[in-house]
Amino acid sequence: MPGMITLQDIQAAASRLQGQVLDTPCVESKTLSQIVGAQVFLKFENLQFTASFKERGACNKLTLLTPAECARGVVAMSAGNHAQGVAYHAQRLGLRAVIVMPRFTPGVKVERTRGFGAEVVLHGDTLEEARAHAYRLADSEGLVFVHPYDDEAVAAGQGTLGLEMLRAVPDLDTLVIAVGGGGLIAGVATAAKALRPDIEVIGVQTSRFPAMVNAVQGTHHPQGTSTIAEGIAVGSPGKITQEVVKRLVDDLVLVDEGDIEQAVLMLLEIEKTLVEGAGAAGLAALLRYPGRFQGKRVGLVLCGGNIDPLLLAAIIERGMVRSGRLARIRVSARDVPGVLARITATVADAGANIEEVHHQRAFTLLAAQNVEIALVLQTRGQPHVAQVLEALRCAGMQAALM
Repeated sequence: MPGMITLQDIQAAASRLQGQVLDTPCVESKTLSQIVGAQVFLKFENLQFTASFKERGACNKLTLLTPAECARGVVAMSAGNHAQGVAYHAQRLGLRAVIVMPRFTPGVKVERTRGFGAEVVLHGDTLEEARAHAYRLADSEGLVFVHPYDDEAVAAGQGTLGLEMLRAVPDLDTLVIAVGGGGLIAGVATAAKALRPDIEVIGVQTSRFPAMVNAVQGTHHPQGTSTIAEGIAVGSPGKITQEVVKRLVDDLVLVDEGDIEQAVLMLLEIEKTLVEGAGAAGLAALLRYPGRFQGKRVGLVLCGGNIDPLLLAAIIERGMVRSGRLARIRVSARDVPGVLARITATVADAGANIEEVHHQRAFTLLAAQNVEIALVLQTRGQPHVAQVLEALRCAGMQAALM
């Protein structure tokens, strides 16, 4: 029966991949466990050479090619981790690799993929246009198309990390897996349910790209246009993977952008590990639905670590604002010499650091003899902000959060 992935396929993939990809650590995070009220075990796939689990499926697919197919080479379409996985392992195995990427792909990803020896073709303004062009190249140049998820060999390769998780922590109750096209969850669910029929497998999608949820649950959640979890921003799920998800996955849940941002920041601060949006989706689900994981032994896959540095900087800054460690306040006082010095001294005495000062006279509804000053402060959190505001009021000024 086509579309069937078996435990034997995944075990065969695991022996093929031995020494070609990393058997990444799967360890408990005591701090995250305390925060979410479940025992949380993290599978560090962001430690793979290309910083993503995608290498597993790509490598398994490439090692299964016939000598004639190897001579012709491969083509793939990807703007992200799949591109690097295919390019890196094709280079290692001495195969020609052509990667089609949409024209909007960030330059750093293009250069990294070229750095692995692939021929990069920039084509189309959408992923669909790039995919169609990749299929045309496969036909015209006799290349083997390596699909990012809708392929038994690729899904079996991804499933090898499920074997590793259960070898490291045999008594896990639940696996929480990010879902885009479904290659990872199809492989992991096949391995996990074959070894442990009672284990629970839960998929996570971002509410902006709920394609698998819609397909499996029959819902009609609207599709968004962008997400910080671009690794799982898939418009339509795989046919093969969808069948596996329907058969083996216990539930699919949705998380919001804010949940993912919070999870990225927590993994960075608590675990000192860098993940991309898709890599934080599992933790985002635990933060959003703590009740359903209460007291369970939960395995999460940190599936990738390729995040744009500017996006990461924005996530860190927004997280600091949410926790009150970065606060914007408005202070109004009489416009007399030395007033700014008094304000800054009061803030300093209260133990906060000033990041920005905006001194405003003209654009204000205050009386003409008053001045309004906006400050951006670095603080220790919300209670500290309240202390700073109180100190300013005690010094005879009006002060409030902006």
